[in-house]
Amino acid sequence: MESTRSKWLWILASLLILVWTVFPILWIVMLSFKQPGEVGNQKGFFPKDWTWENYRTVFKTDLFTSALVNSIGISVIATFVGVVFATLVAYAIARLEFPGKKLILSFALAIAMFPVVSLVGPLFNLWRDIGLYDTWPGLIIPYISFALPLAIWTLSAFFREIPWEMEQAAQVDGATTWQAFRKVIVPLAAPGVFTAAILTFFFCWNDFVFGISLTSSDQARPVPAALAFFTGASQFEQPTTAICAAAVVVTVPVVVIVLAFQRRIVAGLTSGAVKG
Repeated sequence: MESTRSKWLWILASLLILVWTVFPILWIVMLSFKQPGEVGNQKGFFPKDWTWENYRTVFKTDLFTSALVNSIGISVIATFVGVVFATLVAYAIARLEFPGKKLILSFALAIAMFPVVSLVGPLFNLWRDIGLYDTWPGLIIPYISFALPLAIWTLSAFFREIPWEMEQAAQVDGATTWQAFRKVIVPLAAPGVFTAAILTFFFCWNDFVFGISLTSSDQARPVPAALAFFTGASQFEQPTTAICAAAVVVTVPVVVIVLAFQRRIVAGLTSGAVKG
């Protein structure tokens, strides 16, 4: 009797949390299908007249399309470079014995917890002095700096689960250390590398603080920052519905990736938390 009551309490709590988290997303989706004049004038959750015009407006606006290209390019480059560096560092931490190994992991964790906003001011002045302000490298560098710790923690946990006898067997067969790492260890760690890549990409894709602070034009401004300047089809009307359509466009890829690879993402986070 007690277990049945506990079961229903857990189900009720799960439903409440699900409604709490999903309702804002559904509200934004519904707004994206409403007419601009319908917002504020007519009450109701569902649109009175469904329309795709907001999505057409989004893709006709250079501000959004250029920001979308910037977000894709910057996130992909930062993810690739960050994961390559993290793979090498995690391999060294998991495979080699050297003084200060735990200190490096602790330092990486401290960087991951560091407040991003505290670095914006110094980076703003430094980037303007050396010419990185409002450029792709000006965003890629801080993205890599903050994405590396999480990737290192995730990958080091995966590397520790690999049986190192396979690497030694490859070296006995004549492979060099680099060949054994590239042809034996990296394929075995591919699920972990993939998880680290997804998490790093999400961090870069969702960033707003660096994007709004280290850019001033469409040359490098990413989507989260560009939405703050979005005016919709006309600057004389509220762009609420168009902004909601843009938010849906940039959210859909993230939701699809999370739903498709949720097991690997959870496994990566859990391994890093337990064995880090």
